[in-house]
Amino acid sequence: MKKAKHRTNRIDVIETLSLSELTVFCGTNADWVFTLVEHGVVAPIARSAPEWEFTPSHIARARKAARLMRDLGLNVAGVALVLDLIDERDALTRKLALLEASDM
Repeated sequence: MKKAKHRTNRIDVIETLSLSELTVFCGTNADWVFTLVEHGVVAPIARSAPEWEFTPSHIARARKAARLMRDLGLNVAGVALVLDLIDERDALTRKLALLEASDM
């Protein structure tokens, strides 16, 4: 019988992704990212378009946008609305948890 080897879990933290890296990560193209930026779904770190970089929160939003468009057939305006509603719900959930914790 083999002994189980202890493995250390390694987590790489992504600080930013470039425009080209984001397109690969989301399985899309640069035009799609430009459209997301135009609709305010994601916002690059201020630089010129070919040198855009995206923070982890915007990387996650882009990935969610890709899934919503693929799985639900939403257009970019619909994706922007859904992601804003999800963010609002998450903020309200956090506030509710804080209120409930302060009542104890």
